[in-house]
Amino acid sequence: MSLLALLQLASPALPVGAYSYSEGIEWLVERGVLRSSADLERWLRQELQYGAVQVEGQVLRVLYGAIAQADNAQLDYWNRWLSAQRETEELRHQSWQMGQALLRLLQDMGLFPDWVTVALTPCNYGVAFALTAYQWGLTLPEALVAYLFSWAANLVSAGVRAIPIGPTEGQKLLFGLHGLIHQQTQALLAETTPPFYSCSVGLGLASMYHETQYSRLFRS
Repeated sequence: MSLLALLQLASPALPVGAYSYSEGIEWLVERGVLRSSADLERWLRQELQYGAVQVEGQVLRVLYGAIAQADNAQLDYWNRWLSAQRETEELRHQSWQMGQALLRLLQDMGLFPDWVTVALTPCNYGVAFALTAYQWGLTLPEALVAYLFSWAANLVSAGVRAIPIGPTEGQKLLFGLHGLIHQQTQALLAETTPPFYSCSVGLGLASMYHETQYSRLFRS
């Protein structure tokens, strides 16, 4: 049952609108920074190792502990922290939109936890993801790997459309990231006091430039 829940949570069919975001990739393609599958893979590997997504993984781990203890104060704190951590308006709105969509799904399924009394409006995607994963019976390792995989799968899909590189090449790229996703998941689980920092200057700049890009297919 947990495997089925994991597959559903990591599925691109999850109705959160992830397909409409490129997290700056569209602008990087226009500027000629990303021209091939190899360029995209290099970008995604750097983000997985040093970027904002690995910080979100660290927060997800902390959130899992807070949710297990029904700690409203911690849930509220980390939701606000994730909002403050977003470097640009586009990235912040992406997290809020996807988070609210996933929260609505959890509520419509009748699985929203009764103990949550804080106002999760807006709700960051990482918070909604942690709540959903916990309510669906996923373990922390399963939740982390699902979060990192779904992030990578979405951006590979964006690269397939924007560069373009073709769906077969995209699947080869995603398969090649499995080892790093597993490695990063294990690293997150091994940390006792996670260092909450990232080096994602390139992502922040790409997102800011994308906001004023003349012609766009993606929302961010």
